[in-house]
Amino acid sequence: MVGVETVPPEGFISATGEENKSIKSTWPKKPVFESKLEEREWVKFRLAQAFRIFGHHKFDAAIAGHITARDPIKTDCFWVNPFGIHFSLVTPDLLLLVDHGCNILDESGPIRLLNSAAFMIHSGLHMSRADILCAAHSHTLFGRAYSALGRELDMLTQDHCIFYNDHILYTNYQGVVLDEQEGLAIAAQLGPKKAALLQNHGLLVVSDSIESAVVNFIAFERSCEVSLLSLAAAGGDQDKLIKIGEKEADAVWRTIGTQNAGWFAGLCEFKYVPSRLNAECETDLVRIGCWKNVSKEDSECGRARSRKLIGDY
Repeated sequence: MVGVETVPPEGFISATGEENKSIKSTWPKKPVFESKLEEREWVKFRLAQAFRIFGHHKFDAAIAGHITARDPIKTDCFWVNPFGIHFSLVTPDLLLLVDHGCNILDESGPIRLLNSAAFMIHSGLHMSRADILCAAHSHTLFGRAYSALGRELDMLTQDHCIFYNDHILYTNYQGVVLDEQEGLAIAAQLGPKKAALLQNHGLLVVSDSIESAVVNFIAFERSCEVSLLSLAAAGGDQDKLIKIGEKEADAVWRTIGTQNAGWFAGLCEFKYVPSRLNAECETDLVRIGCWKNVSKEDSECGRARSRKLIGDY
């Protein structure tokens, strides 16, 4: 059930850096689950939706790209898309559950094919940062183009400021990631930040929610696009670009750059998942997982809870 607050939640503050408690609104709260099993099914459903959103935005690149989510039951394991399945075709029951030993666990879907690069990058991230629920990486068009410039984003627009002092440029490109040490190196350089430009490679975003990871990934890609367009309009002359000041950029980040702000913004994107795809995901959610091997009464209750969560979020 959706909880409500009459003041902005933590992470929503005014441009002056103070919480604006004079504005009374009804704010959603993150879902509360009746069991870890229900939470697992929700994570899988939300992750499948995330892939549909990525497919909708054409973030796919043939077999490249992956999104992972930490399992709420086996917290040292994570869910990932099977290798070779298009983002737009991923369903909850196809997801793989893997541990940090690169083992595909019994809870996984039927296509037991794991992308080695996905494991090497994401295992390092999930091992290094307990706060990461979700990590998203893909070889997007503008992300790849901008990464070849070998520079962090300049704060050119308000949306760029989501990443003010909150992203890195990782320059140690050594080809397809087939070494777990590189994943750990990316995690070490990323530190507590939420995004990385992987030079000559693509984009990476991490978050404590799937919603925030998805919406921030979209913002990261669009910021790369706007940066390239602005640079082209300036004839390639960086000095002609008008950049946002550090004080203003910091104030914007504290208003819309936090993880809570990302979660709230992400709700809009998930609500917009094309209705046909949402219906397919809903069908998968209510027919799989913890509703398989329970009594008829519990199964019906579980399905009702699933539909309620879908409707609320």
